[in-house]
Amino acid sequence: MGLGKVLFIDTAHPALKEGLENLGFVCDYFPNADLGDFIRLAPDYTGFIVRSRIALDENILPKAVQLKFIGRVGAGMENIDVGLAEKLGIHCLNAPEGNRDAVGEQAIGMLLALMNRLLIVDPEVRQGVWKRAENRGNEIMGKTVAIIGFGNTGGAFARKLSGFGVTLLVYDKYKQDFPEPWVIASDMDRIFAEADILSLHVPLTSETKYLVNADYLGRFKKPIWFINTSRGGVVNTTDLMKGIDSGSIRGACLDVLEFEKFSFEDIQLQQLPAVYQQLIASNKVILSPHIAGWTHESNIKMAEVLVAKIKLLFGL
Repeated sequence: MGLGKVLFIDTAHPALKEGLENLGFVCDYFPNADLGDFIRLAPDYTGFIVRSRIALDENILPKAVQLKFIGRVGAGMENIDVGLAEKLGIHCLNAPEGNRDAVGEQAIGMLLALMNRLLIVDPEVRQGVWKRAENRGNEIMGKTVAIIGFGNTGGAFARKLSGFGVTLLVYDKYKQDFPEPWVIASDMDRIFAEADILSLHVPLTSETKYLVNADYLGRFKKPIWFINTSRGGVVNTTDLMKGIDSGSIRGACLDVLEFEKFSFEDIQLQQLPAVYQQLIASNKVILSPHIAGWTHESNIKMAEVLVAKIKLLFGL
């Protein structure tokens, strides 16, 4: 007898469907379905697989009377009402173990490009402009790097930075013990006093919405390089740009923007404020379209992580 049906609300690596079918599930995907269709289909399914296409909240979860699990292909769970799901006996699974290394690598790559002015010098050289003294870079070695949030991605970023000869200060509101020998548990006062580089690795919640604002940035004693590979809504972009313009922010690496659509698949082109134009015009900012955790390798690793977690959940 099969284990029931799994509804793929979003696309995922084929290894996820194959792995679930090998366990005994039947998998369905309806690419043209909308929220109304998913609500109608919900009662028939044992599992949902989702990225960020729709919100799994009170509109759909109570209708999913057979639902045992939600598998989020990624790390963030902000599009899932986890509290409601748990009340309904639905297990919420995600796969941060699958993309943490991808995020850590991109954060370092963006930082190296920013500190060494690579996005500035490359087009200059292509145009025959040969400026050496004006384009001196800065080394990561010897800097103090502050990591806010020490879950999967924060830990991977720290591990990859550990060979760069930096001081790694870590703050996580919900963790106190850090067994990794290359990090130093810190409070925010020390981070504000000593940090040269700040990297965010926190989920988007009511606590972290606009965590980084003018007041927060104003507490740093030194100009900092800033990295955000977590969620765009954690940062007030207007305040960040003011910091860049004033020189208190030496530069920013942003894989995520507060102007993204709910699904993360695009930005809200019809509603972009003036600060967006400032952002894209600045040569002190490096941008990417929410792809830090979306490498070819992480795509399959996230699938494998979810299959393993679902297998464990069902005792298979």
